[in-house]
Amino acid sequence: MSKFLCQRLQTLEAYTPGEQPRDKKYIKLNTNESPFPPSQGVISAITAGEIEDLRLYCDPECKALRQALAGLYQVKPENIYLANGSDDILNFAFMAYGQAGAAFADITYGFYSVFAQLNGIAADVIPLKEDFTLDVDGFCNQNKLVVIANPNAPTGLEIPLSDIERILKTNPNSVVLIDEAYVEFGGISCVELTRNYSNLLCVKTFSKSHSMAGARLGYAIASEALIADLETIKYSTNPYNINRLTQIAGTKAVEENDYYRENCKKIMANRDYTVSELEKLGFSVLPSKANFIFAKSDKIDGLSLYQKLKEKGVLIRHFEKPRIRDYNRITIGSRAEMEIFITKVTEILGEAL
Repeated sequence: MSKFLCQRLQTLEAYTPGEQPRDKKYIKLNTNESPFPPSQGVISAITAGEIEDLRLYCDPECKALRQALAGLYQVKPENIYLANGSDDILNFAFMAYGQAGAAFADITYGFYSVFAQLNGIAADVIPLKEDFTLDVDGFCNQNKLVVIANPNAPTGLEIPLSDIERILKTNPNSVVLIDEAYVEFGGISCVELTRNYSNLLCVKTFSKSHSMAGARLGYAIASEALIADLETIKYSTNPYNINRLTQIAGTKAVEENDYYRENCKKIMANRDYTVSELEKLGFSVLPSKANFIFAKSDKIDGLSLYQKLKEKGVLIRHFEKPRIRDYNRITIGSRAEMEIFITKVTEILGEAL
């Protein structure tokens, strides 16, 4: 850290992304990536001609992609905002709506606390209940930016739309952001509620369900007024925030949405298989609606399991927060990957006896 960094940022605790090792080949079950490639149409759309056109600026309005998403969700293009990954939207939301503070859970996506600190926003961190469910009452009548991941990360638990509506109704003068990064894996989206609640900002991503984590593409659905706010910040920072190739890939992915829906079903089936096999081994697993599960064993602590799996070529995600250090978050991959994972876990438990 240099002496020139402004004082407010000198204590910033940066977000720690999941491991992306290059030293050896791992089965990567640690960063919630899809085990499936993008659809064939996406692959075919990235032509040599499109690559040659990288010398030209991309469309700052992302007209084709916005129109495609608007058609998919039956909203107007003015209800769609596009960004360089959903994290950019989260940052903009804290920047735009956090003047009175922000409220989010203690066990949730780690970037929320980073964005609060980055933007100098006072954070009301509301503990999850003992069973890791959301304390819905704690988010009512907050009168500040409310940020909820649904399904939550890393727990995978979902709250019903009725609870989201209750939070919206009791916070009429502040924005409620619902982060739906994982909703396509069995959850219920709140997009329909954006028609009735002008303070609802629904944030989504192509990274998980649409096999485009490396393309960096996120989007929000909300009232025209909220979208206009985000557009103002975008045009004041980086008007060309989504590159040409990502726009092309995203548009084609929306056109071929059925392919991705089928992949989500396969991941959900692989999730059911993995949960069943872990429970046979004595694990406790939270009921997930995401493309990952959150599990612990009484036979081995979370850190040891993570370390021993890494030695055997399988990466999972471990967190050192006291409440969850016994757990690990395990991304659901292909059936073959999950079978190898179960085999390695079985070996480790046998070695521990």
